[in-house]
Formats: sequence, structure tokens, C-alpha cells
Amino acid sequence: MSIRFKLLLSYAAMLIIPLILIIMTAALLVVAYRGDLQNIREEYKTPEISFNDHQTERLMKEIKRNTESNTTVFRDRAYLDEIEQELAAFGSELVVRRDNQLTYVPEALKDSELLPQLPIFDRPGHRELESAKLGKQLYSIAQFDFWYPDQHPGTVFVLNKVSPFANFARKFFPVLFLSILIILVLTNAALTYFVSKSIIVPLRHLEKAAKRIKAGDLDFHVRLNGRDEIAQLGQAFEEMRYKLQESIQTQLQYEENRKELISNISHDLKTPLTAIQGYVAGIQDGVADTPDKMNKYIRTISSKAGEMDRLIDELFLYSKLDLKRVPFQFELVRVLAFLRDWTDELQFELEKKGILFEMDIQVKPTTQASIDRDKLKRVISNIMDNCVKYMDKTEKKIGLRAFQTASSIVIEISDNGRGIDAEALPHIFDRFYRAEPSRNQLTGGSGLGLAIAKQIIEGHGGHIQAHSVKGEGTRVSITLPAKYKIETVI
Repeated sequence: MSIRFKLLLSYAAMLIIPLILIIMTAALLVVAYRGDLQNIREEYKTPEISFNDHQTERLMKEIKRNTESNTTVFRDRAYLDEIEQELAAFGSELVVRRDNQLTYVPEALKDSELLPQLPIFDRPGHRELESAKLGKQLYSIAQFDFWYPDQHPGTVFVLNKVSPFANFARKFFPVLFLSILIILVLTNAALTYFVSKSIIVPLRHLEKAAKRIKAGDLDFHVRLNGRDEIAQLGQAFEEMRYKLQESIQTQLQYEENRKELISNISHDLKTPLTAIQGYVAGIQDGVADTPDKMNKYIRTISSKAGEMDRLIDELFLYSKLDLKRVPFQFELVRVLAFLRDWTDELQFELEKKGILFEMDIQVKPTTQASIDRDKLKRVISNIMDNCVKYMDKTEKKIGLRAFQTASSIVIEISDNGRGIDAEALPHIFDRFYRAEPSRNQLTGGSGLGLAIAKQIIEGHGGHIQAHSVKGEGTRVSITLPAKYKIETVI
């Protein structure tokens, strides 16, 4: 069963059940106040006024009988007072008129402005006026016209006050009841339409969106207005679509990177492998016919095998870093002591290569950072290797500067080498990227050194960036989160 059909059933029930209850309530009220349902039919079938009290009915019948057979009693004051007293007990009044003169008026109606407005003599008989406005009051009037024995016209009036609201409700009850039913039906129909529209239309949008996703189309947006549950469902659906699209795009990018990775690995491994094969072939063909040549060939083969081994190691490390499968051995280290120990070793190695090493460490002795010693040393080593490889000045300089900010440790490594082109600078941390398009092993390494450095620094919760001016040199900045030790002063 569809949601739309369920809604229609529920709103139909909301309409039918109240209608049944209204009709049953009305019927019970009629039975309670009128005796049975036949009375309500007779109420609208004839124009006669029905008096609720049986005593009043009895008096009305007596008055009618006297107007037909014993009109002289309407000159008897005592009789009229007795009838008036009984009628007054039920909220009615008695008035008698002879010719155009009122011969009997109760005390309650004397000097009343309604008396001159009483209906004129018509013909002998009984007439009922359901409602007549006499002055400011609404009355129901029972009028009994007759002839006195001397042939003078006479009239007996029984007046009963009527509530305007009760009279209106009684008079227009069918119209009011029908209007209520029509309003109830229209209101329920409008409510059903608008509520169904607010539910069904968004669900249809979601259905169309699901079909588009099923067809592989993710280039669209799901927008549902409002703050109800369906709008929240639409928002969750849009987030799912966006994540799915992002996942597919990432997967496509990974596939593209995988193809590029295979291509680069093939090229980088093929170069030393070709050299090894060439030297092995030379040995087999007897080209290395002297001990010196043999030693040279073997050293070259060993060197090329070492290059392949280093490339495979770096590739393996980068892959594990990329998949976050390399465990970091973090420990809380005093940054100043760590940098000084490392730079002492570094300075010795650089001086052997004829490179002037300058350092400026402005870090407090108590400043600490959570680092993996070996991996951070590898980062600095990779950066230093790049500085050495691309050094083209006669006077070679490499500098290391460290300082602290409010929440970080900044390590800057700079050189006075040939610099990096502005177009290449944003890509130097990409894997297998080299500013040298030929990928010559003499002018660059595997292309993974800086990519590995970036992965390690990001694993420490920091970031790395480079600044370079072509022909002047390059500066690489490493930022790591610091943990300052609070010193107590005694």
C-alpha cells in the first residue's frame, strides 16, 4: 500500500468518523429533548409552534376550545387571571382584544410598546407566528380569532419570548448543518491535498534522484525546502550523493595515479636495470678483459643495483605512508637538544662536500614536541639531499633556522642553489615529480623524497611548504605543533 493511499484512507477516516459522531450526537439530542425523531420531522413539516411543556399544551387546547364554543369566558376577569397565572409559570403571557381594544393585558405587558404591534383580526381560527419582533423583543405568537355572541371580533394572544439565537438556529438548522458538513469536507479535502503534496512531491523528487544515481548520474543536486523529517531525509540523501560522487572521483583519481605510478616505476627501474644488463653483457662478451675493467663493471653494477634497492625502499615506504600503515613511534622530545645533535652530524657531512652550513636555533630549552625521531631525521635528510643535488654555485651554502611561535615549532632549511621554477613549485611535493622532465638520475632522485617528507610531516600533525626564487635559492619550512613546559619560579 502506497503512502499516498494510506494518507487518503487516514484523511477519509478523519472525515467520516466525525460525520458519524455528529449525526449520532444530533439524533441523541433530538431524542433527549423531543422524545423521538418523528417530532423533529413534524417540527419542519408544519408551521405550528410546539410548546415543550404539556401543561402549556393543555392550556392552549382549552383556549382554542373556548374560542370555538364558549367565548363569554374571555370577559371573565377571574378566569383570565387564572389562565395568565398558569401561562406565566412557563414564561408565556395572555392578551385579549375585542374589536381594536385590549380588554385584558397582564401587569408585565402594561405600557409595553409591543401591544399596538399585535397582528390584526383575520378570520376565526388558530394561527401561529413562529417569530415576530415586537419592539426590541422577538416573540412567538399563538393567535386565536373568534366572534363574540354580539358578533364583535375578538382575539386571544398567547405570547412567548424567543431567543434570537435559538430561533435562528431552529429556523436555519438544516442550512447550518449542511454548511458545516460542506466546510468539513472542503477543509478535509484541502488539508489532504496540501499535506499529501508536502509529502508525496518530495518523495517523488527523492525517487527520481535515486533512479539517476542508479543510472550512474551523480551530477545533480537534491534540494528539498523545509525543516521536517522529509527535508532532513533529502539533506541526508544529498550528502550521500555528494560523498558518493566524491568517492567515485577519488577512485578515478587513484586509478589515474596508479597508472602514473606504474609508468614512473617502470621508467625509473628500467634505467638502472638496462645499465646492469649492459654491463653484464659486456662481461659475458669479454669486453672487461682486464682486472681494472672488470672491477669498474662490477662497481657500476653494484651502484645501479643499489639505486634500484633505494628506489624500491622509498616506493615501499611511500605506499605504506599513503595507506597510513606505517606506525609512528612518537615521543616527547626537547626540540633544542634534538636539533643540535642532528645538526652536529649534518654539519660534518656537509663540510666534507665543501658546503658551508649555517644554523640559527632560537628555541627555548624547555620547548618540547611529540615526534618520531627517525622519521623526522629522514625528512630533514631528504630536504638536504635535494639542496645538495641542485646546488650550482661556487660558494655553496645551506642554512637551518628554527624558532617557535605561540603554538608551533618552525624549522626552515634554505640553500643558495639554482632555485625552482614558479610553475614547478606547487608540485614538488607530489610523488614522482621532478623539475627535470627527462628524469635523469644524475640530476634527481626517485621523485619520492619530498612526497615522503610531506607524508611524514602531516603524520605529525604539521605542514610543509616551499618558497623559491629562480637563480637565488630555495627555502623549505616545516611547522610542527609544540608542547611548552610550564616553568615554576621559586
